[in-house]
Amino acid sequence: MQVKNIIIKSVIFSFIAFIVCYIGINIYALITPKLNITNNGTYYLYDNQDNLVYQGSSTSSWVNIKDIDEDLINAVIAIEDKKFYSHHGFDYLRIAMALFTNIKNGYIVQGASTITQQLVKNLYLDFGQTWKRKIEEAFLTIIVEIQYDKDEILEAYLNTINYGNGNYGVSNASLYYFNKDVSDITLEEAIILAGIPKSPNKFNPVASKENAINRAKIVALALYNNNYITEEEYQNLDFENVSIYGKSNENNLQMLMYYQDAVYKELNDLGISKNILEQGGLKIYTNLDIKKQTSLEKNILNNIDDNKLQVASIIVDPNTGMIEALTGGIDYSKSEFNRATSSKRQVGSTMKPFLYYAALENNLVSSSKFKSEYTIFNINNKESYSPTNFNDKYANKDITMAAAIAFSDNIYAVKTNLFLGTDALVNTAKKVGIKEDLMSIPSLALGTEEINIIDFATGYTTLASSGYKKDLYLIRKIEDKNGNVIYTKENKKSLVLNPNYVYILNELLSNTTSSSFKDYTTATARVIASKLSRKYAIKTGTTATDYWTVGYNKDDLMLVWIGYDNNMEFTNNYSSVTKNIWADTMEDIQKDLDKDNWYETPNDVVGIILDAVTGEVTNDSNKAIVYYYLKGSEPNIKKEEIE
Repeated sequence: MQVKNIIIKSVIFSFIAFIVCYIGINIYALITPKLNITNNGTYYLYDNQDNLVYQGSSTSSWVNIKDIDEDLINAVIAIEDKKFYSHHGFDYLRIAMALFTNIKNGYIVQGASTITQQLVKNLYLDFGQTWKRKIEEAFLTIIVEIQYDKDEILEAYLNTINYGNGNYGVSNASLYYFNKDVSDITLEEAIILAGIPKSPNKFNPVASKENAINRAKIVALALYNNNYITEEEYQNLDFENVSIYGKSNENNLQMLMYYQDAVYKELNDLGISKNILEQGGLKIYTNLDIKKQTSLEKNILNNIDDNKLQVASIIVDPNTGMIEALTGGIDYSKSEFNRATSSKRQVGSTMKPFLYYAALENNLVSSSKFKSEYTIFNINNKESYSPTNFNDKYANKDITMAAAIAFSDNIYAVKTNLFLGTDALVNTAKKVGIKEDLMSIPSLALGTEEINIIDFATGYTTLASSGYKKDLYLIRKIEDKNGNVIYTKENKKSLVLNPNYVYILNELLSNTTSSSFKDYTTATARVIASKLSRKYAIKTGTTATDYWTVGYNKDDLMLVWIGYDNNMEFTNNYSSVTKNIWADTMEDIQKDLDKDNWYETPNDVVGIILDAVTGEVTNDSNKAIVYYYLKGSEPNIKKEEIE
């Protein structure tokens, strides 16, 4: 009897507590300012010419609910929340059924969020599964239901939901997928749109029309079962013949969203307060150069024909650190994973320039020699290391640093790394701004460590700017909705490398396209020499799973990587792909620049014409290059040797 009384009292107390809390929330909702559900999180992205290129990640071109196709409204309600107009924010029966289903299956297979809950989640909360977030969601859901009528809530939902490929809201989605105003779409098109938000990356018809149609059939059945369409309409649905437009009216760059995603990540990294973001209306002025972005995308698509191959690339102004173009994949509609911001890959021989800078700084010179031959290195008398050259080709004689760079000789690189001490390369990488925690090991000279492309580009920017380290950035200025400037990028730089040695290194890297290097192999970028109309420092890199090309002069720096997401090894030789993407893009974006945009020779640097491979005096112009030295370190060559 006592237990029964305790249970009854507990139930009564819980009921009273619930009523009190509910009344309290209602009073709070009535006396506090309305939550903003119309422009919450709105932001506008501008390019480097202050042209608007994108509007918001959580809003769109707003459309009144009266101008939204009725079939679309019905389809959304049928598939997302069929009791929307009768509940007060929560569908308790649906919650109970979902809970039972999830317990039965042992994991979450079914959700129960109403349209109001989804709206709150999209506008105000992250997508974590903590109890704190769920309590916040419930609290805000009740407030929204009290402060707004159902049509207002549905209108806000339809204008802010993610429809994939960077399209937020039904207006943008309808224009993108069907090239139609949302009031003019067909029943089939409405059903396809209604099915996308469950998984925008999977069910949008550009990514996969098959998946979109399969999802549309589920939505259609929900429409029919809830008496929104007749049996005849249901039976006559024809999704196969729906034409997919798949373009934006503003630009049709399928990789541009990767740049925009990177901007959004930087926005978060800058620590812009949640309160400012919620107020909406932020104007974000970026460094995006549409011409460079367009050229980059065009040349990627022209040079890649393997539909499983992925790409990441970045174009930087080395004078400022501005990221002017970026892609994190081949097609955002098929994969939103941004490989430029979120992945790390082995960099291969593109690591070597940092090694050779360390060598120059430690009294080696352009003509310093090591023997290129198959070598087994004994490390600390405990283990051995036996790197190989590409295709097992060796000079089997002494070669110069100039030749080692042009040929990308691995044996020379490892010997240099061990000669300097393996800490030298690690320290140089840190000095130039590479943040990755690199291991001090012999193979680091061959790029066996994984580095993020933006992190790596920071290091190369230091080389391209004659030794000045600077942060890379996408956002130059942010204004709030009232036009007040709340952030301006401060361009800071610090001289961390000796400009004389950087100049010598850049000259050495310009030899990777030179025909003078003919011996046991040829210069690694020789294949693109005919495409180039000006001088560049270039380094290529290859691993079993990665191809890289990096190159620059004083106006532009560009890095290109290709590979497979699952780290699958290459079965085809794609070494020319990154080289051609790089060459085609760089030549295009620099076609209007002064042809003489190479670096000026420092006063303390001298040049001597010597044999490209041996570093000896030669009278054969076909084998000769200019070797550069810091004054006083050049070889002592007698006049008669030159004659």
